[in-house]
Parts: sequence; structure tokens; C-alpha cells
Amino acid sequence: MVPRIHFIHHSLIMPGNPVTVNLIGAGGTGSHLLESLAITNKMLIELGHPGMQVSLWDDDRINEANVAKQRFAESEVGLYKAAALINRTNRTFGTHWKAITRKFGMDYHGRPPEDARASMYVSCVDKVPIRFEIAEILGALDKSDDRANRPVYWLDTGNSQKSGQALLSTIGHVPQPAARGMRPVGHLPFITDLYREELLQAEDQDDTPSCSAVESLEKQDLFINAIIAKMASNLLWSLLRNQVTTVKGFFVNLETYRSEPILV
Repeated sequence: MVPRIHFIHHSLIMPGNPVTVNLIGAGGTGSHLLESLAITNKMLIELGHPGMQVSLWDDDRINEANVAKQRFAESEVGLYKAAALINRTNRTFGTHWKAITRKFGMDYHGRPPEDARASMYVSCVDKVPIRFEIAEILGALDKSDDRANRPVYWLDTGNSQKSGQALLSTIGHVPQPAARGMRPVGHLPFITDLYREELLQAEDQDDTPSCSAVESLEKQDLFINAIIAKMASNLLWSLLRNQVTTVKGFFVNLETYRSEPILV
């Protein structure tokens, strides 16, 4: 069988400006992933890359149940999650990233808001309808090459109590060069297309907010979010560093200590 491979979009090969990233969700996985993106950004800059410009979207506020398990402290209870995380990241890493304390969604006219444009999207959401809304927004964005921040990739993460996954998708088709002995793949389907039935079945799961840290462990085990965040960040790091990938995602299970790649 000829191995399948995906080459990064040409606009992200030594770009002249930082790669714009919309990180959607600042909870369990998102709070850990932001920290990993900051480290990735630092290393990219050290290698001569312009790095990343991240906007973190979340309209939720920090409560007691979020402390420690997510990347928040007692003193931050009551603050917007996105604002607390971005302020800390900017102070620690010297970045000028942006907190957007509203939901990532269509505007009042049913159109994607202008500040929703980015080259990469990373979603860390726990409600199935939000994934379908993100897919709708990404499908409606202008993907012409002559516009800044052309939408190119969507990396979605999700998890249950002790297992989870991440999946990289292309927003439209990414032109591919010829590759001897390989089969270049320019279209990586959205998770909402590839696993539509599984997502719809998962929609009935309980998603009510936890009132305490102990109660939250019944829904998500202690380190599942951090592990998914690290592995998902490595997928993005590898794509930007090597400009090519044979893996578009992974499944991980903490109960069996197994992980499986999702090949292109």
C-alpha cells in the first residue's frame, strides 16, 4: 500500500508574519493547550520562524471546580477564563496574544465575525452542537489566497472520562506537490463529517457544570485533558516544524495506557 502524506499549505511555509491561531475553549484541555502553544511559539521563534499570534475564545468564568484541575488559581475565581489565561501567558512569555471573552459563533446577521479569521483553529469544546457550529463557520469563511489569514486547518480535541482524541482537518483543499513513493492528500475531512454519527450519539451525554473538583473527576479523569493537550500540541509543532505529516490525529486511553495514531 502506498503511504498517504499531507504537505502543509504553502502560505505556512516560512510565512512573513506570525501564524494566526484561534483557540476555542479555555477549560480543561484549552487551558493546558494554551501553555503548550506558548512554548511552541517560543521554540519556533528561536528557529527563525515568525511564531504564532493566538486569540483565545471563551465566554465562561472561573469557578471553584476549575481550580487546579484546569490551569487556574483560587485568586482567579470569578474572572473570565480567557482573560486570566492570556494575561498570564503574555506576562510569562512576552507575547501579545488576545483574549476574546465571548462565544465563538455567528454574528447577529448570521455571518462569521471578522475577528474569526485565522490560519489555524484549535477547538477544545465539550458540547457537540458547538462543534457543528464551528464547522458551519469555517465552511462559510472566505478561503481565497489573496486575503490575509487564509483559513487552512482545524484541529479538534475532545474527551470522555478516561479517553480522548484529536483530529486535524483542512478547511477546503490544500494543494499538494508530487511525491515519489507517496500519495499526497490535500483534503482532510472535518470531524463533523468523518464521525458525524458518533458525535450525534454522544450529544445525549450529561454536560451540566460540575459543582466541585471531586465531582468533575467523575466526568474527566485528572490528567486526560493535559495529555490530550500535549499530544495535540505536538501534532501542530510537527506540522509547522517539518511541513509534512503522515498522521492527522490520535486516540488515547488512560485506562489501558494505549494511544493509536490516525493516519492521513
